[in-house]
Amino acid sequence: MAQSENESNYTPNKYRTPDGAPSDIVIFTITSTERNTTKKALPVRELQVMLIQRKSWPYEGQWALPGGFCKESESMYECARRELQEETGVMDVHMEYLNVYSKPGRDPRGWIISHAFFALVQEKRLAARRADDDAADVRLFSVEEALCMELAFDHREILTDALHKIRDKMLTTTIAKQFLPEEFTISELYQVIQTVVPDFEEKNFIRKVTSTQSRKGIIEEVRDRQGELKLSNRYSQRAAQLYRFTDLTPQLSIYS
Repeated sequence: MAQSENESNYTPNKYRTPDGAPSDIVIFTITSTERNTTKKALPVRELQVMLIQRKSWPYEGQWALPGGFCKESESMYECARRELQEETGVMDVHMEYLNVYSKPGRDPRGWIISHAFFALVQEKRLAARRADDDAADVRLFSVEEALCMELAFDHREILTDALHKIRDKMLTTTIAKQFLPEEFTISELYQVIQTVVPDFEEKNFIRKVTSTQSRKGIIEEVRDRQGELKLSNRYSQRAAQLYRFTDLTPQLSIYS
């Protein structure tokens, strides 16, 4: 009869361990470029992702997500923060856990199990990016362009999964306020949402975002010191009402 495993006879030599446990990081941003036109219009906004160009085997010269192997002395999240800084120079980005990727053959170096993280951050947080460590270059690409590229490893799959996540967050949280001035018009808010979720369309957007019970109180009209409604014609010929986000956290439910 085989002896059962316990604290006294346990040995890790009985088990096959992975050849490595890296982190992969998907960093999205929304870029904003003013239009070169005499007619007032909203800026051009685009959802972009940060990629590095690998300078060593495997996939030398190909574009990939930032990332690298975890040390025994750190957590996977700590590994992601360190690798992001070492490869791109970007620091202090709050990331969320995405998923684990362990499909056999995903990495030619062996049995590599990767943990992926993602974030949607302001463009200014990436202004100091630079290629370092085992990265030959670091750039921002439009998400559409990146998804058409032959990315290293299974990074296209990871990027696709992360894109679904941030689209869900854009529609279920107030993350849009990171990409708007403190005071904004409804058109600006709508554009930011559509930048991340291109197929988003809501004909009654103004009414729903300001009066629907589940969203009531998320944004409010801006008034001046005299209590008058504050308007802006920065991006339109006709002045539009300004709004701002409140501190309220939306409590949405599939049952309400």
